[in-house]
Amino acid sequence: MIRLIVALGNPGPQYVMTRHNAGFLLADQWIHAHGFESKGLFKQSDVYEARRDGEKIWIIKPQTYMNESGRALRAFLQFYKIEPDEVLVVYDDIDLNLGRARLRLQGSAGTHNGLRSIIQHLGTQSIPRLRLGIGPKPGNGPLDRFVLSEFRPKEMDALEDVFIQLQDLFDLLFQADLNPAIALAASLGQE
Repeated sequence: MIRLIVALGNPGPQYVMTRHNAGFLLADQWIHAHGFESKGLFKQSDVYEARRDGEKIWIIKPQTYMNESGRALRAFLQFYKIEPDEVLVVYDDIDLNLGRARLRLQGSAGTHNGLRSIIQHLGTQSIPRLRLGIGPKPGNGPLDRFVLSEFRPKEMDALEDVFIQLQDLFDLLFQADLNPAIALAASLGQE
């Protein structure tokens, strides 16, 4: 069962609408849609709290920049005694087409430096993660330039469509069995 959602992105107004902040953008939707209350900055993260079935749940947005996300997450987990398998990491994925999402219970970081930092700081790959497609990357330009560029209006529309579909996923995250959530995420973007 998930107790904490950690959304990955970069702090600062210049990054708000960039592809690398897809995790922050989805977290903002869930925060507003599900009545999370802002608790301010704690352990290097913007913290949002709600109650579900009498239990506290959190959404955090690390403010350490992407490459140091693991440091902020580890501090939060240690303080609240949360295990890595009770965390859902939400982040952008260049290897997944825009309009798609995937939920996995474990795995490597692939090319994502934020997830790499989390795996390094927590010492395990057994961390549930929701990958939000931002690909494919056009041309042969540098990867960092692409992920730090802003979504075009048509791309933002596609991302918003995925976010609407992911509203149903939110409720499934807090069940003991995450398989229905995995199946729902896998169906996104398929005709």
